Amino acid sequence: MANLVLFWHRRDLRVTDNLGLSYAQSRANSVVGCFCFDPLILHGDDVAPMRLHYLLGCLQELQENYQRLEHPFLLLQGKPEQVIPNVARDLGVVEVVWNRDVEPYSQLRDRRVTEGLKEKGIEVKTVWDQLLVAPEAIRTQSGNPYTVYTPFWKNWRGQKKLDPVVDLQPGGGLTEGQKKALDRLEVMPLPSLKDWGYGEPGELLIVPGEGAAQEQLQRFGDRSLEFYEQQRNTPSIEGTSKLSAALKLGAIGIRRVWQTTQEAIAKSESDKSRQNILTWQQELAWREFYQHVLYHFPQLADGPYREHFKHFPWDNNPQRFQAWCEGKTGYPIVDAAMRQLNTTGWMHNRCRMIVASFLTKDLIINWQWGERYFMQHLIDGDLAANNGGWQWSASSGMDAKPLRIFNPASQAQKFDPKADYIRQWLPELTSVETKDLLTGDIPPLVRQACNYPLPIVNHNQQQREFKQRYKQVKENL
Repeated sequence: MANLVLFWHRRDLRVTDNLGLSYAQSRANSVVGCFCFDPLILHGDDVAPMRLHYLLGCLQELQENYQRLEHPFLLLQGKPEQVIPNVARDLGVVEVVWNRDVEPYSQLRDRRVTEGLKEKGIEVKTVWDQLLVAPEAIRTQSGNPYTVYTPFWKNWRGQKKLDPVVDLQPGGGLTEGQKKALDRLEVMPLPSLKDWGYGEPGELLIVPGEGAAQEQLQRFGDRSLEFYEQQRNTPSIEGTSKLSAALKLGAIGIRRVWQTTQEAIAKSESDKSRQNILTWQQELAWREFYQHVLYHFPQLADGPYREHFKHFPWDNNPQRFQAWCEGKTGYPIVDAAMRQLNTTGWMHNRCRMIVASFLTKDLIINWQWGERYFMQHLIDGDLAANNGGWQWSASSGMDAKPLRIFNPASQAQKFDPKADYIRQWLPELTSVETKDLLTGDIPPLVRQACNYPLPIVNHNQQQREFKQRYKQVKENL
């Protein structure tokens, strides 16, 4: 058994139900945990201050948990392919463990780190922790990766899922030599957003850390899960799990989440209740579908899946894009959703589909503009889920029925029938009649009095225009 193992945290900021960390502890009496601030990620053009704020909160609790369990925890900075091998060498570890990731950059980075470690004679062990079913473990009958959700779900649903694994246990102590080696390392204190040039952070909508994530899962399982199917599309109520940020950064383990659904099914007393739980399981499967897809088709990170969309004639009007970003399109449900995003760093999933459809089908703006804007603001911004959702909405992705166009008025009428959500985020329209808020047919004089803009486009005209362009690019293939 190795004397000391280094565990590299990335998207698994917890000491509970962490598959790689559990393996690392099985290999040694004491584990050294570390997190490396990668400049290519920190200074990328898709960084959201809210997500960094949430990350720092998770790291603070992770550091405290390591200290409580008497294991060292190191905050490092620099290029991981240089930092991780050098730290492992200086500590004298014989093995470095981490959990795998699906993103193209992450895979490239991990290959480079692996090469650097093996050059120094240090063993590497990697496992899948953020997925219930590994991407290599599920294929179509012809042996290819799935590109359509429904058959993926049917196969994925029947795959064996691991139970939660053993939490990190108290450490066995370090030798004097190991303590001296740790003291010589260049580690950093936990930084703040100000250290990275960001202003004073606002209050987080979602409390960071694994303790808060576990409490949120418990609340959702106790109060909302059995009503999930009826409530999940109503943005004015708390009908979703609010666990997306925790799953993005691994503040909670997906096995524990899945176990909650299994326990809920076992306790359910009606077919309706079981259907609600099944619907949430299907949403968890959507998360895995998009991660599997990105793993097998890394080119999706840079462009559309459907060939004809590589040459789609987008308008890409910068003034209209800015109005969309600021929630000033003149369409109440769209503007309410964008203001929720800009204020809180989060947006209800139904509203994500509405605003994505509006940007691509009404404004005829490249979905990648919206994809980047979301990543720059979302507390739960995840490349696989965000890319998959945007390509689905734009009709450029993996969808059995690709041409979908959401009508903002009908979406508002169906999912915000009393205009509660619209009024919450557009307080200047509080006194406007509900039917006008839902249809968007607010009289010009009322708009002027409320200082609310006229619609920047006509939905019906833009819908016809998009369909015509869509037909033309398909015919020109």
